[in-house]
Amino acid sequence: MWPFSKAARIEEKALPAGTASGDPDLYELFAGGPPSGFGVSHGQALSVPAVQAAIRVIAEAAASLDVTVKRKVGDTEADVPDHPAAKLLTGAANPWTSGYELIRDLVAQALTYDAGGLAWVNRVRGEPREVIHYTPGSITVEFDSKGTQEPTYRINGKRIPSRDVIHLRGAFSRCPLSMAADAIGAAKQMEIHAGNLFKNGARPGGIIESPKAIGDGGVVKMLAGWKAAYGGSGNAGNTAVLWDGTTFKPLTLTSVDSQFLELRKFQAIEIARAFRVPPSMLFEMDRATWSNMEQAGREFITYTLIPWVKALESALNRALLSDDERGEYRIAFDIDDVTQADLTARATAISTLITARVLNPNEARSWLGMDPREGGNEFANPAIEPAKPANDNTPPASQEAA
Repeated sequence: MWPFSKAARIEEKALPAGTASGDPDLYELFAGGPPSGFGVSHGQALSVPAVQAAIRVIAEAAASLDVTVKRKVGDTEADVPDHPAAKLLTGAANPWTSGYELIRDLVAQALTYDAGGLAWVNRVRGEPREVIHYTPGSITVEFDSKGTQEPTYRINGKRIPSRDVIHLRGAFSRCPLSMAADAIGAAKQMEIHAGNLFKNGARPGGIIESPKAIGDGGVVKMLAGWKAAYGGSGNAGNTAVLWDGTTFKPLTLTSVDSQFLELRKFQAIEIARAFRVPPSMLFEMDRATWSNMEQAGREFITYTLIPWVKALESALNRALLSDDERGEYRIAFDIDDVTQADLTARATAISTLITARVLNPNEARSWLGMDPREGGNEFANPAIEPAKPANDNTPPASQEAA
């Protein structure tokens, strides 16, 4: 049979009943989650502060951008604020979810689940009326095994058209959280170790030595008394009182113990590397300076934010625009607000572009969010072409008559 024949029978599979309940660990059990040598689960991975910070800085930055629907008119593009897609993305995606929350959650899901960020578009007479972001596992996706990678989507096991699904995916078949599972697991184990260390570390760290045998019962009683007197944070700094000739021998830190803080910092950098986020954005400030933080911000926009925004634009254009609209309309995110320099540098750049006649005043005013003014479409150099006076001091007719 021809391999692309529509008559070929497609085997349908669904996750077991209850998998779509929204439980991330249950979904991970059946759908596959981040495998790690440390056995870190999805929930444990998200409890690592560096992971939370990396996901939030990408997802919230993308959701904070202005999004518009643009229509191509000749050689220019005009905003179409009344387009149904624009209303969903800038207003309310559905009665309980704003457009900001929808975009943020789609990006966050794409960063943390191998299946990517998934949402269903509810259409009425072919027009998108609401977008619903289901809990992970409610919408499942399977790819064609013949090599075409055509996806098949289901909601709670029921097959739905691919045109009704917003599907945001990263560069690989696995999400950053999954691919960095071992690094995240190492960070989690260090966090657990630190917690246990400080939970029990108020007691003097060392060995109690006795010159004579005290028996099993004596060991139990002595240990219980020692913990009662010196264990816990409330007894920190108490003077140890020993009995019956026993001595306390403190334990010295090994080289591994002394480097524990450095190891934890390295794991934060490793997580930042996995999500392609500058360490300073995870508040790892050891090597941060005023100059390199500004450069790191530009690199974050160029190498982290823009690729995700482009993928998000493609996913939204595919699902929210009809076949007839594509090519004439497009959904676009405006990154000017995050790339603009400080006000002084921006004013200097705009003035230079106007003087060089690259921009006219009205184009420059649009960059600043200002309305055009009369005569602002002329390309003139204000340095050599004096502007016309705003007031020729001619009195109004009413004053002349008086």
